[in-house]
Amino acid sequence: MLFGIEWDTSSNGAFALSILPILLKGLWVTIQAAVLGFGVAAILGLILAGLKSVRLRLISWPAYVLTEFLRDTPLLVQLFFLYYVLPDYGIVLPAFLTGALALGVQYSAYLSEVYRAGLESVTHGQTEAARALDISPLRTFMVITLPQAIPRIIPAMGNYLVSIMKDVPVLSVVSVLEVLNVAKIIGDRTFNYIIPLSMVGGLYLLLTLLASAGVRALDQRLPKQGIPLR
Repeated sequence: MLFGIEWDTSSNGAFALSILPILLKGLWVTIQAAVLGFGVAAILGLILAGLKSVRLRLISWPAYVLTEFLRDTPLLVQLFFLYYVLPDYGIVLPAFLTGALALGVQYSAYLSEVYRAGLESVTHGQTEAARALDISPLRTFMVITLPQAIPRIIPAMGNYLVSIMKDVPVLSVVSVLEVLNVAKIIGDRTFNYIIPLSMVGGLYLLLTLLASAGVRALDQRLPKQGIPLR
């Protein structure tokens, strides 16, 4: 029994049907962690990209150093740091939130490079024209440069969304009951691993296919010349 649900081990088909509701509960946790982690990564990555684009090295170089540190250290190390070290300084977060933040922080470094490539694809003449019209750098970034960059980076961001989904099982080390951890628990208690793990593989395949289809649809709908701001 898990989550108050009993499973039927009389046959493989009955066993698979009986554990499906439990796996779907774990899948919902996986989706929540991936979405929250991607949201953190998208926001923090944009901030890092903006800081790295600043001409003042006192601001841009720390952003570059932080990006390299996040990219070059394992996700598991960052997760352990947030979960075990921060409480020593009075910062205690739930396991799920800690895991989602670890995913977001790690992938913010990758997304910052995606943002940077998109921002650099916008012609500098538009920035120069905005400066000539006495438009502030922040307004130029938010109203002119960023809306043109986003449609160009949607496919790359979609790839990282799928990658975050596939990295969510790492959160099981801090006792987050995502779908793979649930399947492992079921296998430990029933000594039948092949069915729950196979079902998890199928659920992940379905989830990533849906996410990829959504990203492709969004990429086709967004105008390549930029998002109109009205």
